[in-house]
Amino acid sequence: MDELVRRATGADIADLTRLEALARDGIVGVRGGDLRLQECSPILDWPTLLDAEGTVVLVGTLDESVVAFMVMTMQPTRGFISHVYVELDARELGLGDTMVEQAIDAVRSVGLDGIESVALPGDRETKNLFERAGMTARKLTVYKSLATPITPDAGTERETS
Repeated sequence: MDELVRRATGADIADLTRLEALARDGIVGVRGGDLRLQECSPILDWPTLLDAEGTVVLVGTLDESVVAFMVMTMQPTRGFISHVYVELDARELGLGDTMVEQAIDAVRSVGLDGIESVALPGDRETKNLFERAGMTARKLTVYKSLATPITPDAGTERETS
């Protein structure tokens, strides 16, 4: 089986769209996933993204079939991996590791200080992918939704002055 990681091209747009949909579907209902979906909008304009300065879009292939992708943008001091996904049947073959290595090389080549990404709570596969590349957690972000107002229990009255 031939494995290859390379820069994405316009010919990969259908596969990128398909893989992003799989990635998004895969985090529905996962702890933190729904909020992550709100924060990270679907990519609607792949052609523009592929040509954007400071953006690296990689694909991982098996026997010429695109089965993985990664999107990284160069921030002022670091690279940020916003998307990474490998199809279930293609995991544990090293494509994710190779994409992360290439992303690190891209960040290093422009002289930035570091590289970062996000792994959802309990997403051991993504956490392990980043840790194999020497990336470690540097902060935890916690969140509580306040969208649903808290209502007093029935029969309980509050006094106001």
